[in-house]
Amino acid sequence: MRNLILALLVLSSAAAQAGTAQGAAAQVTAAQASASQEIQPEVATGRTEVKSATASKFMAVTANPHASLAAEQMLARGGSAVDAAIAAQMVLGLVEPQSSGIGGGAFMLSYRAGDKQLNYYDGREKAPAGVDEDYFMRDGKPRPFLKAVIGGNSVGVPGVLRMLELAHKRDGKLPWATLFQPAIQLAENGFAVSPRLHQLLEELPQVAVRPAIRNYFFDADGEPLPVGHILKNPAYAKTLKLIAEQGAGYFYRGDIARAIVQAVRNDPENPGVMTLRDLADYQAQRREPICAEFLVYRVCGADAPSSGGTTVGATLGMLGQFPLHQYKAGSTELTHLFAEASELAFADRNTYSADPDFVDVPSHAMVAPGYLVQRAKLIDPNAATPAVPGKPKAFHEKRLTAKSPELPNTSHLVIVDRYGNGVSMTTSIETGFGSRLMVKGFLLNNQLTDFSFTPKNADGALVANRIQPGKRPRSSMSPTIVFNKDGSMRLLVGSPGGSRIIDYTARTILYHLGLGMPIADAVAAGNIAAIGSTVELEPGFFSATTIDGLEKLGHRVIQHQLNSGIHAIALHDGKLYGGADPRREGSALGQ
Repeated sequence: MRNLILALLVLSSAAAQAGTAQGAAAQVTAAQASASQEIQPEVATGRTEVKSATASKFMAVTANPHASLAAEQMLARGGSAVDAAIAAQMVLGLVEPQSSGIGGGAFMLSYRAGDKQLNYYDGREKAPAGVDEDYFMRDGKPRPFLKAVIGGNSVGVPGVLRMLELAHKRDGKLPWATLFQPAIQLAENGFAVSPRLHQLLEELPQVAVRPAIRNYFFDADGEPLPVGHILKNPAYAKTLKLIAEQGAGYFYRGDIARAIVQAVRNDPENPGVMTLRDLADYQAQRREPICAEFLVYRVCGADAPSSGGTTVGATLGMLGQFPLHQYKAGSTELTHLFAEASELAFADRNTYSADPDFVDVPSHAMVAPGYLVQRAKLIDPNAATPAVPGKPKAFHEKRLTAKSPELPNTSHLVIVDRYGNGVSMTTSIETGFGSRLMVKGFLLNNQLTDFSFTPKNADGALVANRIQPGKRPRSSMSPTIVFNKDGSMRLLVGSPGGSRIIDYTARTILYHLGLGMPIADAVAAGNIAAIGSTVELEPGFFSATTIDGLEKLGHRVIQHQLNSGIHAIALHDGKLYGGADPRREGSALGQ
């Protein structure tokens, strides 16, 4: 199996090169989309075949074969799902640095089979104490996105290491230091630059804008390192050794912390305000997950400050009011219902979701069965209707609906261990290559741009997701675990994709559990995104009849690449069935 995965690294190289032309054409299509659409800076890099795996003992599905191998090593040694997730994250920060890493944040659901307990760990970044509500405003107007992103101004206090440390103390089995060894060895020995990494270096805007990132990823002529180049990262190996030996605290209080603060505050063009105190004071949180009903299942996800759990749950809860068995994937009828439910759920999400330590978030009311029955009645099967926020029970505070420019550069992994424990974890540095600041071998996030740039409307009403000192920005990361009626795990799933994460995750659950589609096929099926006034469809999956039907119902339809990275494990009939998204370079591996 190890040789097979290593062979896939070579095969994915050829497949991704073949898909480059397709990805470039998709960018042209996407560029024609309306101004209301969010930017997708981590461009599509082609598709491969459906990726599936079956196992009986344990399984890991991650965004890169190196990370899946690292997770498998921990599982084979008797490690827990959390142990394997930590090993995978350290490797992902090396081989998929544009998407996640120790300079970012994450949300994790960790299920412990022994006591049937689902833990939700919040490692979301926080705003430094020195920000104010006009942080992203200039002359009374919000800053242009890329001008806000690049440099120290956008960097939030990283949270992923504190979160992983907290999860390991509760749910880990192997020694902390052991979990870092695969990444350390790979950083020292080097790994082959993948086609996807090369293409993103080539096509994402303004990557080589600071010396450290330019010197690492580009050659002397300023060209991205070629596919197959063996890239070593001794600085990252040294960083991981220190954290392995001294714990996560060294990241937040030692030389690493000082280097982060220096990079943020001394950025030559866009300095930030982070201090050593901000890093030293950071704490990950253990929060209660949020669960919703869908058919005979219980769908559990990350509650605020993530909007994923409530919005996925609300979308599926509304869809569950319709006779899903009568519809087919990709049909006009089901796609219409999905779009309408999603838009209603997003209307609530954009109005009420934010950091619960700062804002009252009516999470349970937003997914209450009775409330979703009433919201589903607003869906007309025969016409598209404008979505407006509802009034969740016992919540009457006036709120301004507002969006934030959350972008789709993230990574998702799912793991089930031999003990029946499971992890669904979404991890991110926000946009492609984050803030473009590289410190001691890893990239720093730009998560502060997930806040709404405008703090108030013209009448002075406050936006729930406005930036404030110490606040966590709202997220769409949607790590999800679905349970059977008896409380056993049925499905672990999630995806990258910015705000579209929610629809990618909900659609996969709908197709697998609502339509009975095999999980790998559900992962690979055509994506739908309906997060505003437009229905976005992935080309090649929806017939002209479906598109015409949607337009006749009143939808504005746009076709362009929807660059998910859905990873899932389904459990049934005593087996583990894994699916890795063919749109990226991930793999499913198990025994």
